[in-house]
Amino acid sequence: MKLYSLAVNKAGWPFIGIFALITVGFALICWPLFVVGALATLWCVYFFRDPDRVTPVRPGVIVSPADGKVIAIEEVIPEADLGLGAGPRTRISVFLNIFDVHINRSPASGTVIATRYRAGKFLHAASDKASVDNERMAVVMELGGQHPYSGQIFGFVQIAGLVARRIVCCVKQGDKLIAGERYGLIRFGSRADIYLPTGLKATVLVGQYMIGGETVLADCFDKGEAK
Repeated sequence: MKLYSLAVNKAGWPFIGIFALITVGFALICWPLFVVGALATLWCVYFFRDPDRVTPVRPGVIVSPADGKVIAIEEVIPEADLGLGAGPRTRISVFLNIFDVHINRSPASGTVIATRYRAGKFLHAASDKASVDNERMAVVMELGGQHPYSGQIFGFVQIAGLVARRIVCCVKQGDKLIAGERYGLIRFGSRADIYLPTGLKATVLVGQYMIGGETVLADCFDKGEAK
């Protein structure tokens, strides 16, 4: 059984190369610096790892877009610039530390109807204010599939953190994604917010650890019909 993939995302190779070159330079100076550089290079490889994931295939499930710990589940009014309407939605916030897999995956199958970037601060990603104040990239999707919430919109947001200074989002308006499909990453340490469709509730708890592309956040069949 294959338990772990050593694949590295292509976005990481330039950084791994830089770390490796610095390590070679350290080796010419002294052994202790070489050891530090080698450890840093290995960590960089580890950070950009891109393991395979097995996404649930049953219709109507919304999976976590990222690895990490659920730090908040709240009923909120989304900010106007997200384009998710003025009604309350359940927002699930997942915090990624520097040791988590940072590849982001589509939470559900559907069509991207908008991407919305906003510059901002670089507060600690676990902070209550990070969702509002930090740099972010939001994807607004229309849900597809055969379930009660098909055709509704929801949003998932990449949020930069204290160390993260670069959000990579590889989708655009009109793109069709399937649940679990890779769509971006954040470097280095960050947060993912998921705004569920109106009326849908979370099936996870605060403190629970998420596996991106696998852990089910919500099930569109739980309520029977969308509100």
